[in-house]
Amino acid sequence: MFSLTIDQLKFDEKGLITAVVQDHLTREVLMVAWMNAESLRLTQQVGETIFWSRSRQELWHKGATSGNTQKVVQILVDCDADTLVLLVEAAGPACHTGERSCFYRQVE
Repeated sequence: MFSLTIDQLKFDEKGLITAVVQDHLTREVLMVAWMNAESLRLTQQVGETIFWSRSRQELWHKGATSGNTQKVVQILVDCDADTLVLLVEAAGPACHTGERSCFYRQVE
């Protein structure tokens, strides 16, 4: 498997990269969030997901207040180096509604 450094990733004009979070066993998509270089470095150091909150304009350690942390098992990057997949072991629901995944509704 090929490896890339944070400096080789393609962050957008706001310094962000899309992060798709999946269960490491089932590969179920749990949520999608944004990361900047700092949140990615912290995620690697801490071993749990830390994102950039676009609405609050601050770092966000997933589960810091709810206890629904996500232990990072592996971080993958796509072929264009502009999207991440974080394979995680979730301690609880990913969605703020209490649902396991943020993707629990369908379009009709």
